[in-house]
Amino acid sequence: MTTIYNFNAGPAILPAPVLERAQHELRDYHGRGMSILEMSHRSKEYEAINNEAEQRIKRLLGAGDDYHVLFLQGGASLQFAMLPLNVLPPGASADYLVTGAWAEKAYEEAAAIGRARIAATTADGGYRRMPAPAEITLDPDAAYVHLTSNETIQGTQWQAWPDAGDRPLVADMSSDIMSRPIEIQRFALIYAGAQKNLGPAGVTVVVIHDLFLKSASSSAPTMLRYATHVKNRSLYNTPPVFAVYMLNLVLEWIEAQGGLPAMAERNTRKATTLYQAIDAAGGFYRGHAMPESRSFMNVTFRLPTEALEQQFIAEAAAHGMVGLAGHRSVGGVRASIYNAMGQEGCDALAGFMAEFVRRHG
Repeated sequence: MTTIYNFNAGPAILPAPVLERAQHELRDYHGRGMSILEMSHRSKEYEAINNEAEQRIKRLLGAGDDYHVLFLQGGASLQFAMLPLNVLPPGASADYLVTGAWAEKAYEEAAAIGRARIAATTADGGYRRMPAPAEITLDPDAAYVHLTSNETIQGTQWQAWPDAGDRPLVADMSSDIMSRPIEIQRFALIYAGAQKNLGPAGVTVVVIHDLFLKSASSSAPTMLRYATHVKNRSLYNTPPVFAVYMLNLVLEWIEAQGGLPAMAERNTRKATTLYQAIDAAGGFYRGHAMPESRSFMNVTFRLPTEALEQQFIAEAAAHGMVGLAGHRSVGGVRASIYNAMGQEGCDALAGFMAEFVRRHG
C-alpha cells in the first residue's frame, strides 16, 4: 500500500493495529462463524464488548463507581439538546462558555430549549483563544456550566479548566477525549462523538456522575433520558454494535500504549513539531490560535493567499498527506493529529511545510 498520512478532522485516522484486528475478526468473531455485525446485541459476545468498553473508559479516565458510561447515538449534536432536556429545569438557566463554532451550536440548542446564558465568549477576536478566568462571569445559581474542551474548526483548546465552583461542570470533549489525563472528578458530565479519538462514526460516549443523573428530569422522551440508558446499560434499543466493538479495540490500543499519560506525551511531541514549523517560517504560515490556546489535536493556519493555500493542499495530497483543507466555514489549512496519527506523519508534514516555504516564501 502507498503510505497515506490521514489528517482528516473526523471521521479520522484509526490505529493500524485496530484496523488489522477488525479485518481479521470481521468474518469470524471468536470462532462463532459469523461477524460481530451479524450478532444480536443481546448475545453474550456483544454484552462482553459493551462491558469491556465501559470498564476501559473508567480505568483510563480514573472514574469510580459514582460515574456511569453510556454508548448512545446522534453524535455531540444530539447531546447539545439531550443535555438541557435532562438537567435544565424550567425557570433555571445554564451558563455556556462560547469559544468557537461547536460551543456556539451547543449554546444555541440549549437556548431553544430553556434559558441559556453566555458566561464568556471570545467571538470578538475571531475565536483565537480561550477566555481568561477574569473574563468568565458565572451565575451562582446556574444549573450547570458548559464548555467545549477543543474547537476543531478554530484549533483552540482549554489548557487549564475554568473554576466552576460548586456548579456542575459539563464538557463536550468530542475532539480531545483520551488525548491527555483529565481530572474527571471536576466534571458532572462529559460527552464525545467517537469519530476523532475513539473509533468510527456512529457511537457517542457519555460519562455522567451519579449525583448529576439523580438531578435529571423524568419528563424528557424515553429515548432522550440519561436514566433510560443507565438503567439498561446502553442496551435499551439496538446499539451501534460495530462502532462500540471498534471503540473497545481503540481503548485497548490506548491502554497498550501506556494510557493517557503516554498519549499526552505523544500528542505534545507531534503538535510541537508542527507549531515549530509554523513559527520558523517567518510569517509565511500564520497560526490561527494564540500560542497559549493552541490545540494539540487540530493545528490550523493560513498562508499568504488563498491560491497558495489551495496549491499547498493539492501538493501535500500528491505527497500522501490528505485531509488538510480547513473547515469550509473558515478555509485555510488544518492538520488534525489525533491519537492514532504517528510522529512520522507530523515529521513528513513539517518537512513539506519547510520545503514549500523555500519555493514560495
